[in-house]
Amino acid sequence: MTISVKPLSEDARQASHDRWNHVAKPLKSLGRFEQMISDIAAIQGTADVSLSPRCVLVFCGDHGVVRRNISQSTSDVTRRVAETVACGSSNINLMARCAHADVLAIDMGMVEPLNLPQIILRRHGNGTNDISAGPAMTVAQAEAAIQDGIALVGDMQSRGYKLIATGEMGIGNTTSAAALACALLDVPAETAAGRGAGLSDAGLERKKTVIREALAVNKSLLFDPVSCLAALGGFEIAGMTGAFLGGAKYGIPIAIDGVISAVAALLAARICPQARAFMLPSHMGREPISSHLMDALGLQPVIYGDLALGEGTGAVMLFPLLDMALSVYSGTHTFEALHMEAYTPQGGQS
Repeated sequence: MTISVKPLSEDARQASHDRWNHVAKPLKSLGRFEQMISDIAAIQGTADVSLSPRCVLVFCGDHGVVRRNISQSTSDVTRRVAETVACGSSNINLMARCAHADVLAIDMGMVEPLNLPQIILRRHGNGTNDISAGPAMTVAQAEAAIQDGIALVGDMQSRGYKLIATGEMGIGNTTSAAALACALLDVPAETAAGRGAGLSDAGLERKKTVIREALAVNKSLLFDPVSCLAALGGFEIAGMTGAFLGGAKYGIPIAIDGVISAVAALLAARICPQARAFMLPSHMGREPISSHLMDALGLQPVIYGDLALGEGTGAVMLFPLLDMALSVYSGTHTFEALHMEAYTPQGGQS
């Protein structure tokens, strides 16, 4: 799969660094937030960074592996929560209002479709197959779902959105995400499997067993990122993978949420390494594999809140923090305005 990537503007990045250095404060004292603003400048091709309007794309899909009793909930919960996201009353909607972000729900393949005008339909099946018995989907389905994710980012660009957060809803998807992490990072199920929405000790052991079975039965299919996705993933994970690739194609920064979103980000980076430059890390999720995924991406989250909610809730928390950094970046509190000599780099600064 070949993706055209919008070139980054190193001139805009340098102009952004220069602007930061004129702000009346110690150099780089806003740390990674300064870097993020400058990264966005490079993506947008201008030092006049804009973070609005922005949105959260919540990709929804069901997983056949739920039949293996690896979750507290059944697949009908995916549909119920997706309905609340579409209607504006779910957790992500409440948080996104505080962050001045729109929320869009996308049905990538729930067991039953929702007959709601607010739902964006990009269905590729009535849930995936059980990964412990064989591949979740065909390679053709995976590729089509990825293309839909790319196209959705193009649609958001045409609507004027400057910043996108990824979210998901899909009962059983921490099992698929953990299996994918095992395949992509070459780690065992014991390293990747977490408690998801709150599994008991027995439930966690059952989840590890199912992941091992999925890796074994699909072993011959785990030879490239798209094949891994088709074998072990979900339609919503494929859609998010496409969204990260779409960020690179259309020049829009895409915020990573928790472990499932991070797996999609890593898939995108394996498909197109340049896509990593268009990703923004938000938080370090509670699932044990989260730090391994961030290390593989070469990214460092800025929120350490022990979060495990999903839906894009951690990613949307990043938006107000970026707003605050941008207010300093774009403000008038400069060395020049205060008639002060600007700071210069000292030892340990560059």
